[in-house]
Amino acid sequence: MTTLAAPEIVPLHLADFRFEQPELADRRGVVMGYVVRHRHGILLFDTGFGFGNAELDSRYRPHARRIGDALADVGIAPDEVGAVVNCHLHVDHAGQNAAFPGVPIYVQPAEWEVAHTTEHTILEWIDFTGARYVQVPGDHDLFDGIRIVATPGHTPGHQSLIVDAAEGRTILAGQAVYTGGEWAGDPGALEGRSSAPDRAAYDRSLARLRTLAPVRVHLGHDRAPWAATGAG
Repeated sequence: MTTLAAPEIVPLHLADFRFEQPELADRRGVVMGYVVRHRHGILLFDTGFGFGNAELDSRYRPHARRIGDALADVGIAPDEVGAVVNCHLHVDHAGQNAAFPGVPIYVQPAEWEVAHTTEHTILEWIDFTGARYVQVPGDHDLFDGIRIVATPGHTPGHQSLIVDAAEGRTILAGQAVYTGGEWAGDPGALEGRSSAPDRAAYDRSLARLRTLAPVRVHLGHDRAPWAATGAG
């Protein structure tokens, strides 16, 4: 058990990938996960792309890292992870969940439903031997200073994580917002709203996150976090 006054957030660069859109052919996308160290142990937010799916590899040509290797780089063994939160169950965010058999993996019931009734994800990467999913609807306090909030829009069961870190309130947004530029309102930034299946829900979720007045926002598809003016 760790002894921390407040949770600490450690970014993990899990993958790079090719965009499908022709206008983005000269750019590479990124997939980020996050470790949250807290007084009760280690929480992992997202697990990255899985491996071995030919169609996925052809479409996105991901250069993905094994989650165990990414964790080792920050001094953590997979068996130290006590909880996993997936922002949603798309293949680039939940593709290596199977590295954590027996570990509680928190998802929204709406996300579980869409994953099992539509072509939402690659189910063999989700339904693995030893899987222990915990379906919690809406908002939910996980640990001291760490709270899941429902942020539908990108998917019906998307969720984000609110962390009361030492530097102040921090949001692990997942894909509730695509980049720091989109969060900041930059009209030229890569954004997720235009491709969101439910734009109205996307807008409500983003507006809700803004009302939390975070000092920092970490994104699932942007290596650089957004930081409030004056934040350390």
